[in-house]
Amino acid sequence: MSDDPLPDWLGEPTDSSPQPPDPLRSVRDGGRPALPKRFYAEAGFAEVGDGFRLTLDGRPANTPAKNPLCLPTRELAEAVAAEWAAQVAVIDPARMPLTRLANTAIDGVAPRREAVVEDLCTYARTDLVAYRAGDPERLVAMQAAAWDPVLDWAHETFGARFMLSEGVRHVEQPEGSVRALEAAVAAIEGPFRLAAFHTLTTLTGSLLIALATLHGRLSPEEAWDAAHVDETYQAAVWGSDAEAEARTAARRAEFEAAAVMAKLAG
Repeated sequence: MSDDPLPDWLGEPTDSSPQPPDPLRSVRDGGRPALPKRFYAEAGFAEVGDGFRLTLDGRPANTPAKNPLCLPTRELAEAVAAEWAAQVAVIDPARMPLTRLANTAIDGVAPRREAVVEDLCTYARTDLVAYRAGDPERLVAMQAAAWDPVLDWAHETFGARFMLSEGVRHVEQPEGSVRALEAAVAAIEGPFRLAAFHTLTTLTGSLLIALATLHGRLSPEEAWDAAHVDETYQAAVWGSDAEAEARTAARRAEFEAAAVMAKLAG
């Protein structure tokens, strides 16, 4: 096994200079950048002092910022290596959500944890589940069925009570409740779980739904459905849209990958 790390997570292990992009190919591909060819035969991982490092043909891999692509648990390392093993002719980052999230955890979250926690805590004051529809009755009932149990759980678990608002009118939440959720976010250990939690929160717009997922109160499926009650109602009334469904499916895949990372990161 070579001790020389790969240049980065998508870099080919060669000394050749990068080639300029082909503008005609870019047009043919709809403006999308060309994907790098698969340059390795085997993806695996090696145990190191502080975790498990991704290896490609036995060579240690790096993140885009040249940091070691090292995972905190064997289970997560196996899942990330499986993404690399599943690539065929090219390496498609869109099909590697765990790898991209691991890179984010290492390169983005680990060196700026306080800023990430602060960003997440802003959701405590504008949480999705606090803003309810006034009508129609069916939507009101759907929101209550999905969101009231989350509010009850937050009160039982963190001692946090939340004021509800109708429509988009802003409502000030009790400072004690906000501080309780801020403490819950600050207690999340490790950059991998925090990166996963950030994705769970931003994709749902709800710190409470994300916390319920992280703590196992909601399954990923239940959490996703709870966060998309309004969309489910609109689709039932007006019908579905193919483009919107495709976007939603991509976001759901990101959400599910974040839930997997939160679980496997320990």
